[in-house]
Amino acid sequence: MIDYITSLDGYGAGEGWPGFWGMESPEYLAWLGEQPEHTHLMGATTYRLMSGFAEAGEPGTDGMADLRKIVFSSTLTEPLTWPNTTLVATDPVQAVRAMKATESVPMATIGSRMLCRTLLSAGLVDRFRVVVFPVITGRTGRERIYDDYPDVALDLTSSRTFEGGLQLLEYVPRLLDGPPGG
Repeated sequence: MIDYITSLDGYGAGEGWPGFWGMESPEYLAWLGEQPEHTHLMGATTYRLMSGFAEAGEPGTDGMADLRKIVFSSTLTEPLTWPNTTLVATDPVQAVRAMKATESVPMATIGSRMLCRTLLSAGLVDRFRVVVFPVITGRTGRERIYDDYPDVALDLTSSRTFEGGLQLLEYVPRLLDGPPGG
């Protein structure tokens, strides 16, 4: 599963904005803590960011120490400091394909735009989940999420509104050869 948090205008972060754009609600944080066990997949940039958040005690990261994390990177070296983290320096498509064939625990990304784009393009994504925060970061937005993505149709399977107007949207993705009818 690809799992993103985003501003309404499609950014994963904003210069000067706190984590969760300062809009994490108790209801949303409780929902995060209720998620079923899964393996987190991430790239080096997300690993550095999230492990730093965990070390600083940021809300929503406390339970992640006990969860299995796989980091795909050719730039990081072992040992990685965040508990239960494995470094994979090989092709993520081959590694995830093998994991899907042999493991029963679901996998979900955390951020990691390039990794998500690669896995989606390879047809390895069964679900696409995004939590949209009701903010437009405009001039301060960083990390545009969907640049260079393939064309994808998203079939909505569920949605939820959290206090503060956060929107959870879950889809089944279908890769397209281009715009419909084109």
